[in-house]
This record gives sequence, C-alpha cells and structure tokens, in this order.
Amino acid sequence: MESTVLTAKNFNAFFGKVHVLKNINIDIYKNKITAIMGPSGCGKTTFIRCINRLHELTPGATVEGNIFLHDDDIYKMYPIVLRKKAGMVFQRPNPFPSMSIYENVIAGYTLNGIKLNKKEKDEIVQDSLEGAALWNEVKDTLHKKGTFLSGGQQQRLCIARAIAMKPEILLLDEATSALDPISTASIEELLLELKKNYTIIIVTHNMQQAARVSDKTAFFYLGELIEYDETKNMFTNPKNPKTQNYITGRFG
Repeated sequence: MESTVLTAKNFNAFFGKVHVLKNINIDIYKNKITAIMGPSGCGKTTFIRCINRLHELTPGATVEGNIFLHDDDIYKMYPIVLRKKAGMVFQRPNPFPSMSIYENVIAGYTLNGIKLNKKEKDEIVQDSLEGAALWNEVKDTLHKKGTFLSGGQQQRLCIARAIAMKPEILLLDEATSALDPISTASIEELLLELKKNYTIIIVTHNMQQAARVSDKTAFFYLGELIEYDETKNMFTNPKNPKTQNYITGRFG
C-alpha cells in the first residue's frame, strides 16, 4: 500500500485576480519521485511554491483550499517549520555567495538561529554532502566559497543544503535546466538514490527527464491538473487527448 505524504484538496492559487491554479486535487506518495510537467505558464512552479509557502510572499498572491502534509494543513503551520520539512532547490544553482561550502550546507540552521556544536555541524556537513554525492569532490576545500564550484557541483551543494535540514519532501524546480547534459545525468542519478530517504517532486519541462526518473507524472495545462498517473502509463497510454497532444509535441 502506497503511503501518502502530501495531499492537495480543491486547491486554488491566485495572483491578484488571475486564477493560476484551478481546483487541484492530488496525492503525493512517500519515497516516490513525482514529476510535474506541462507547457510554460501552466502553474507547475506556482504549485510547488505553494507547497513550501513561497507563493504567498508575492504581493497580491492568495490561495484557497488545502494542502496537507500527512494530517497537518500546511497553511496552519509556521512557514519556518514547514520549510524545514519541504526543502527547495531552484532552477539556477544559488549557493550563498559570501559563504564557504561548509557554511552553505548548514545555512538553514544558522539562518534559523539553531545552535549546533562543532561536532554536530561537521557531521551534518559530511552527511549532507555525501547524500548529495559531493563529499569526495569537496572534502579538502570545504572552506572555499561555494561559488568556486562548477554549475553541476553548485546544484548538488544546493541539494546538500536542502537535505541538511532533514526534510520529508524535496522540491526541485527545473533543477537541471541550467546545467550541461553530464551534470544533468549526475543529478538524475542522485535523485534516484535520494528517493530512498525522501519524497521528491520535480517540476520539469523536459519530458525525457520525467520519463527517466519519475514514478508518477502529473500533467498541468492552463492551471488545471489534466492527468496524473504512473509515469509509464502516462507516456505509453495517456487517457486525456490534451496529454496525448503534449507528449507527441502537438503543443507546448
């Protein structure tokens, strides 16, 4: 039996009067990679920004309906508590430029005023960098700036920073779109490893990527969830003509 980690119920999001997400109902399952795909402007990024409550930081942005993390309504949680449980990795690698690799990994603790002793910090840094398949490449240069790393390494550093907080869910917004094919392949391999410990949601416009790494795929179009299924079914036997048209390249 698949266990549900996150559930959206009749969920809507707005920017001012613009209705960006329309009545989204979806269950996200534990230790699975769920891909959210669809053409530009269909609401994919807005949806994951709602999951860790970044959406509401935009002036005029509002939501209706519910998103539950297990049984907790995320809109009744303190955003800081929620963001510890739902780590986010963005489209462009964004290590904090003034911080070393080491400081970047534990930034979530520092910025939230969580006190750790040196041994705890060292353990978190090593565990997180090992988890992001970066430790062997940086263990001798931990006190160099994170911005010295290559693009692919920077993105893995951002993943290490996200998993350092021991989240339940990892949200990745087009996390490989700024990377070269080799770095993209290494991040995809990493995701397959990380799903043993985390529930992962990736927003991607790259259908091949969704097909390669995800267990489930959700297809969004004009703010609506058109279809949601096992990835294999979605790509071989989509039920909705709009999904079929998108997958075969007739629009998008």
